[in-house]
Amino acid sequence: MPKLHVILASTRPGRAGEPIADWFVSRAREHGAFDVELLDLADIALPMMDEPNHPRLRRYEHQHTKDWSATINAADAVVMVTPEYNYGYPAPLKNAIDYLHFEWQHKPVAFVSYGGVAAGTRAVQQLKQVVTTLKMFPLFEAVSIPFHTQFIDDEGVLQANDVMEGAASAMLDELVLVEESLRGRRAAVREAEAAGKH
Repeated sequence: MPKLHVILASTRPGRAGEPIADWFVSRAREHGAFDVELLDLADIALPMMDEPNHPRLRRYEHQHTKDWSATINAADAVVMVTPEYNYGYPAPLKNAIDYLHFEWQHKPVAFVSYGGVAAGTRAVQQLKQVVTTLKMFPLFEAVSIPFHTQFIDDEGVLQANDVMEGAASAMLDELVLVEESLRGRRAAVREAEAAGKH
């Protein structure tokens, strides 16, 4: 079964991203097409980029980078759960992306965003520019949650509406198709690397 890594971008105490990510992880597991793992950047706690070599070289000196590399390398597809901060996405997410290069390549990526009236969509537009540089394939399908606090109940649980549920289903269905279509390319690149040709 292909692996889907769901990255929780916000590290702010009291963040709304936690119940949103928990809902999406549960939804993705119910979908049944992926082995789903949540990667919480607050728990992973990568320092600001501290590797002396360019990520393309993969000459990592620190154990936290080696661990992050192995985690992302194992993913077949990625979903980023992100808020919008001042028309952009959180610095911890950019930092986590920039640690690596090869490990992201030829993987589909989709977005669950949240915020005010724009529902985090401006942050996603910025992210699409970044991930395509890494040869990732961002999906059109997305879950965009406007005025997200109205959907989080007194127990801190997201109560998704029909629009959010439908968007999650469409996004997961498309992730299945794109992941499958890219699987051969990822395998070929890794074979070439193992043979010393890449």
